[in-house]
Amino acid sequence: MNQKVFTYKLRTFINASHAVRWQGVQGAEHPHTWELILDIRPVDGQFDLKFEDIEAVIADSVAPFHGQFLNEVPPFDQLVPTLENFAEQLFDLLSEALEKISCQLHDLSVGESPTRYYSVAINSEK
Repeated sequence: MNQKVFTYKLRTFINASHAVRWQGVQGAEHPHTWELILDIRPVDGQFDLKFEDIEAVIADSVAPFHGQFLNEVPPFDQLVPTLENFAEQLFDLLSEALEKISCQLHDLSVGESPTRYYSVAINSEK
C-alpha cells in the first residue's frame, strides 16, 4: 500500500527589480513581481502548525528583498541576480528558516513572469 505524503502548497510574492549582467555588461534595471510557489512537508510526517505560523516564517525570510534593487542586496551584489540564481538562493534561505519550525521545503518554483518559472527541489530518489 502506498504511504501518504502531506504537503502544503503556499504562494507568496516579492516585488523587486534587478539588472542582469552578461559578459561583463549590465543590462537595464527592470521590475518584477516574483511569484514563489512553495511545496512544504512536515519533518515528522504530519503538520502541527497553523498556516499562519509557516507564512510568517516565509514572510520574514523574504522581507529583505521587497522593494529592493537585487543587485545591491547580498549575495546579489556579487552574484548575478538571474531567475536561476535568485531561486537557488531563496531555496537555501527558506529551507534553513523552515527547518527551525520542523518543516522541509521540498520544492520551490520562482516566476519572474506568468510564463517563466524556475524550480529547485530536493531529489527524493534513493
